[in-house]
Amino acid sequence: MEKATPKLYGLVLAGGKSTRMGSDKGLITYHDIPQQEYLYRLLEQLCDTVFLSVREEQEATVEKAYRAIVDKNEYRGPFNGILSAHALHSDVAWLVLACDLPLLDLESIKQLVEQRDSNASATSFATNQTKLPEPLITIWEPKGLQKAITHLETSESSCPRKFLLNTDTKLVFPEHDEVLYNANSLSEYEFAKSKIAINHGT
Repeated sequence: MEKATPKLYGLVLAGGKSTRMGSDKGLITYHDIPQQEYLYRLLEQLCDTVFLSVREEQEATVEKAYRAIVDKNEYRGPFNGILSAHALHSDVAWLVLACDLPLLDLESIKQLVEQRDSNASATSFATNQTKLPEPLITIWEPKGLQKAITHLETSESSCPRKFLLNTDTKLVFPEHDEVLYNANSLSEYEFAKSKIAINHGT
């Protein structure tokens, strides 16, 4: 009997400290609402259920309309939020998005979902330029996250990209690399705002 494809849950990583930006990246507005809510709503159209990944002190600020998972602080870096979610729902795949992706749109996320390989450890977007997996625009399968836990217990590196490069990751390439652009600083924010204005013809 063929194994059922794991359900797909969405996770917006909003628990970072945003030190380079100087203000919470998840609360920055590019599309009339805070970016973390914008991405959450996009994921709702493609996933069985969606959560915001937040630090404990952020939990009280999350609007009632949005589900949240609080970081358990068991791992370093982005794996912290991803594996906190996996600990709660270990039998589902997680479509993980960083909250600093202002140019990502529904069509691009749909492309990732449509090209998902549930037999791989992960299905990851990569730019045409670098051909490197983007771990924070990735569908992580349950078995891939189990492997990641083992990797973190035995490796010095907590870098999710390094892990994806060394496991069976399916790469998906967007039509335009700019949809994977992440804005970490004020100048990158300004650039993203100008691109959105051009795309909207304003």
